[in-house]
Amino acid sequence: MRVLVTGGAGYIGSHTIVELLAQGHDVCVVDNFDNSSPVVLDRIRELTNRELTFHEADIRDTPKMTQILQEFGAEAVIHFAGLKAVGESEAEPLRYFDVNNGGTVSLLTAMDAAGCRRIVFSSSATVYGEPQYLPFDEKHPCQPTNVYGRTKYFAEEILRNWQAATPEASVVLLRYFNPVGAHASGRIGEDPRDIPNNLMPFVAQVAVGRRASLSVFGNDYDTHDGTGVRDYIHVVDLAHAHIAALDYAAGHQCTEAFNIGTGQGYSVLDMVAAFSRACGSDIPYKIEPRRPGDIATSLADPSRANAELGWRAAHDLDAMCASTWNWQSTNPQGYGEG
Repeated sequence: MRVLVTGGAGYIGSHTIVELLAQGHDVCVVDNFDNSSPVVLDRIRELTNRELTFHEADIRDTPKMTQILQEFGAEAVIHFAGLKAVGESEAEPLRYFDVNNGGTVSLLTAMDAAGCRRIVFSSSATVYGEPQYLPFDEKHPCQPTNVYGRTKYFAEEILRNWQAATPEASVVLLRYFNPVGAHASGRIGEDPRDIPNNLMPFVAQVAVGRRASLSVFGNDYDTHDGTGVRDYIHVVDLAHAHIAALDYAAGHQCTEAFNIGTGQGYSVLDMVAAFSRACGSDIPYKIEPRRPGDIATSLADPSRANAELGWRAAHDLDAMCASTWNWQSTNPQGYGEG
């Protein structure tokens, strides 16, 4: 299949492209490098020994996106491009709605013009908000508690309405839980700009000496050790879920949502202990006040993805931490070292 990948130079996008190329798909990447590096694309080529098409562009540039889709002859789109920091979204809501929702409208407008009717969307478990029950299944009400989560929910609604008005279209919404880990080669991984907003890259930067200690936001949640519990999923498992979703989109004309997680929860301190085992040293941390918008526990019921996509997570917590350490220890400054 000819697949256009928005935000393909990012963390999840880059790992997914490696798997797409390994499966024989032709890939066109669109990225504006807002939170990624051009070095990634060279490393993807190196890892796969395959070529890919690349355009530096913003998905809000509808004429440009239309031209790219038409020239490439895209048969499907995997849509990763967007802003993703919960705290930043609260401080800059208009920017988040513009990029995440305006960008989705622009992309769909361009897809209409190019006659492309299949899209896999990078959504998030944050669409659920405070759990009414756990684990979350896809029928759980969506009541996001922060701006980032609302932009993902609104993007899902935009996609649902587009598909309803375009009956031959197919939309697959993948609601990620917490992606972590890196490619086994250590050549690609998570490399956030500025201060990491997610736990694993922050822990990795502490372990490699780039940061003095980890801040643990809240130790008074109703969990086994007081720290927040999350469902972590290896990024390569997540990449495989996109391949499965692409296959599903090729055979269905509908909108469907799938949870992509393991169904196993770990607390912040569980993760710190596991990473300490992986890197062979203690991770210093300090307890800070809770962050606004955070919830105590987020846990996936992935059974629908298991049954309907034929997908299942294969990597355990130790594999997640070991691959992250392999990436960070061989790239202490991330892609900044080229």
